[in-house]
Amino acid sequence: MEHRYRDRSVLIHGKFRSEKWDFEDHILPPITTSTAFRLRSAERGADGFLQFANPDLDRGAVHPIYIYSRLDDPCQGLLEETLAFSEKGETAVAFATGMAAVSAAIGIHVSAGDHILAHNALYGCTYSLITNWLSRFGVRYTLANLNDRKTLESSIRPETRVVYLESPCNPTLELVDIEELVRAVQGANAGRPDNERIVTIIDNTFASPFCQRPLTMGTDFVVHSLTKYLSGFGADMGGVVIGRRSAETDLLLFRKDFGGSISPKAAWNILVFGAPTLALRMERQQASAMRVAETLELHPAVKFVRYPGLDSFPQIDLARRQMRDIDGNFAPGAMLYFELEGEQDEAYERAKRVMNHLAENSLAITLAVSLGQIRTLIEHPASMTHSSLSSEDQAAAGIAPGGIRMSVGIEDVRDILADLEDALAAV
Repeated sequence: MEHRYRDRSVLIHGKFRSEKWDFEDHILPPITTSTAFRLRSAERGADGFLQFANPDLDRGAVHPIYIYSRLDDPCQGLLEETLAFSEKGETAVAFATGMAAVSAAIGIHVSAGDHILAHNALYGCTYSLITNWLSRFGVRYTLANLNDRKTLESSIRPETRVVYLESPCNPTLELVDIEELVRAVQGANAGRPDNERIVTIIDNTFASPFCQRPLTMGTDFVVHSLTKYLSGFGADMGGVVIGRRSAETDLLLFRKDFGGSISPKAAWNILVFGAPTLALRMERQQASAMRVAETLELHPAVKFVRYPGLDSFPQIDLARRQMRDIDGNFAPGAMLYFELEGEQDEAYERAKRVMNHLAENSLAITLAVSLGQIRTLIEHPASMTHSSLSSEDQAAAGIAPGGIRMSVGIEDVRDILADLEDALAAV
């Protein structure tokens, strides 16, 4: 019956009926506090293990037999139902962190000798996962500009199994044309057997399901760091892979064997507090982000601002077509990237001075990594979140020494602007 209601309402209430919990009178689901569940008979225990990660069973239609929290628990299951709905996916599998989700989404699709093609602008830990860890296991990779159709097509090899991207990219806010990329991959898949098919995986954390839903544009899988916008309060960590039901068994087994299960408490908090307030928070945050971006664009200490809502954004037409909220309105999000004036060394020092001034003098803006919280956070990607990238790869990704990433929160925007003005005046 969820189809009768708008997304905002379903994100608050969840499914009309759920097999994940046999409760009738709770408005909020109880939180699981047990790591193991009583099995009323040996036969029931055997049935539970037979049921887990069984591709012949629909998890959404069968009442689960819970065994152990690392495998499944009610809070996690209810959250997964809501997250699958939020991205219009067939299934969702939650993880302990965003990077656990990224690792699983890629890991179930590659083996030694396979190849990953990734966009050249990536979150630092994702970059390290691909270039440092997966390469140790014999998985090869190419970082390329996936917005260039010829480069994209020429970079696909017979052994390519994954095309991976972020959009908007972290931290530069560059967009990838999702539908164009999907068309190119579909062309490459023509004539390939199923076991050699390339899958597309997109990290949608910067946009959140409020601002865009890549599965509806043809991608195979979406990953999120639930720690960010979907949690919203900076109190819980989590991740999720959303996509085709055919991958559900592998994702569940990967989570079980690598141990990346989300805790019941974190799942419960995101389910009860994070997802229900997503639309409300994002509407406020992106309205404030627009004002901050417009102000920064006019500041003499700022070389340029990248925000998908600005008319000056280099990909504004793509942004208006691709980033749409759950009602179809333009939704540029609440992330900004701006670069300070000056040569590289000078801009780098100025960025440090801005960071230090805010750390010592600002209430409304916090120097901290992470993003998507109700608090405005600011950081210096070149020396912080993307420091694992070589200087050459930073340059290829458009990360400048004087670049600053800002995640706009729900504080009074006048206070955000005043603290930012004071910090910029100090440089």
